[in-house]
Amino acid sequence: MRKLFVMTAVVATAMALLVGCVQNTTVADDTENASAAVGTLEIVKQRGTLVGGVTTGIPGYSAPDADGNWAGFDVDVIRAVAAAVLGDSEKASYRPLTAKERFTALQTGEIDVLSRVSTWTTVRDTTLGLNFAGISFYDGQAIMVPKSGGVTSISELDGAAIAVQAGTTTELNLGDYFRTNGLEYEQVVFEQNEQAAAALEAGRADAFTSDASQLYALRSKMANPEEYLLLPRLISKEPLGPVVREGDDQWMDVVRWTLNAMIAAEEFGITSANVDEIKSTTNNPEIKRILGLEGSLGEGLGLDKDWAYRVIKQVGNYGESFRRHLGADSPLGMERGMNALWTDEGGMQYALPFR
Repeated sequence: MRKLFVMTAVVATAMALLVGCVQNTTVADDTENASAAVGTLEIVKQRGTLVGGVTTGIPGYSAPDADGNWAGFDVDVIRAVAAAVLGDSEKASYRPLTAKERFTALQTGEIDVLSRVSTWTTVRDTTLGLNFAGISFYDGQAIMVPKSGGVTSISELDGAAIAVQAGTTTELNLGDYFRTNGLEYEQVVFEQNEQAAAALEAGRADAFTSDASQLYALRSKMANPEEYLLLPRLISKEPLGPVVREGDDQWMDVVRWTLNAMIAAEEFGITSANVDEIKSTTNNPEIKRILGLEGSLGEGLGLDKDWAYRVIKQVGNYGESFRRHLGADSPLGMERGMNALWTDEGGMQYALPFR
């Protein structure tokens, strides 16, 4: 009887410990799930600041100005999200990241959104736990060479030493194009595009390849930019856009529709200068929905009714941002090209319906 009692006691104790372990695990899981349930939108609201990932410095896209303030086309996307969520485009901080660091920083929660000339690809969209919220810039990979070399086409670069940034789609595209066309090349790899550009300028490489937009930007920083040219043929498609973490649909919606608000504003001729006048006079139903005068589009995003109005008022429409940082009003002087509105010849920018 004593043995039976002891065995019963042991079993009861083991069962109690097992139940305790299960209960503790359940509590831990509940805590973890509760933490996961707090989305980025709520975190940003509680923090009072939006943290955006940017480049380490590409003129026109994201770079510190003379006063040390971050400015550029990609920076404007971050400012626009801050205006939509926090009511103030200045309530944003910027984390400069290299190409290798950018996705890890987003995955680990170091930043809330990545707006850093990043190409939307299959692998990035399906294997990194990330989502692209839209296409802010249609780009393509180009190759820049010194005019003094007399090169006018890519086929003349057979056997050339080509500078390229490591860990990018640029590096992969270069290999694909040259193999496909039966061309040989020596790859000269650098951690940052600025270093690759410097190598071309110093004569350590025969050519430098990157997205055409970045080549224009980096050429503008060279001592004699007029001595370099971009070869006419693009070797890839590079749709660039803001990136968020996967599994947070509400936050992805906020970033996506903020970008679309900027594009739609240009489509309707709404600017930072005339938005107040249009808000008080318009009879257009879609403009009224965008500006929060009708409907309740903000509710579905977890935002108030004036979220898009603030984006336009404080940051401007898509065309204003492009012109300010990349186009006619900038040192880069880039043409709109594919990034013109869909209503213009050759343009591809198209806002989703606000309905």
